[in-house]
Amino acid sequence: MASLGCGNPIAVADLRKGERVLDLGSGGGLDVLLSAKRVGLTGRAFGLDMTDEMLALAQRNAATAGATNVEWLKGHIEAIPLPAASIDFVISNCVVNLAADKPAVFREIARVLRPGGRIGITDIVADDALTAEQRAERSSYAGCIARALTFSEFRFGLEAVGLTEVSLTVSHAATEGMYSVIVKSRKGLGVGLESPTEAASVQPCGCAGGSQ
Repeated sequence: MASLGCGNPIAVADLRKGERVLDLGSGGGLDVLLSAKRVGLTGRAFGLDMTDEMLALAQRNAATAGATNVEWLKGHIEAIPLPAASIDFVISNCVVNLAADKPAVFREIARVLRPGGRIGITDIVADDALTAEQRAERSSYAGCIARALTFSEFRFGLEAVGLTEVSLTVSHAATEGMYSVIVKSRKGLGVGLESPTEAASVQPCGCAGGSQ
């Protein structure tokens, strides 16, 4: 129950000691705990989820693992409850395609990333030739894909918020015309910081290891 999704973002995330990593839609917390090991005690791993049940499961998993450099946040990926330029690496496992407001998700990712920060996420992406109706039809064959962006839409969404070096690499087919994809990108060193747009009503939940 610690991990549900369509891929393995940790396998492609070049995390470094001392970095701060954020998992969007962290679920049971497996990817957060694996990230916490890789960034070490001088780094920190954050997990963001909107459900009390998954956050409680994640806290139990963290306690079992003895992790002290992790923090669990309750909220939505369209309004990340973290300051601007506070994260070195954003990961997620098949979550962006579920969001109703994907431009907001991309804006928030760019906002919380530090200049030079990176993303390494897995998601479901549609063939550019598929219409919205065809994407919806395929949801009966593979769950949670009706809202998936096309390759061009995903690339444009990241580039529109100032992210660069965008790459989308297919790992496997989910169904006809729909693919599990590894998405990588980074925030340019010269990109100016946006004004913080934190949602004051969204507060961190109880966390293992306290807050920092």
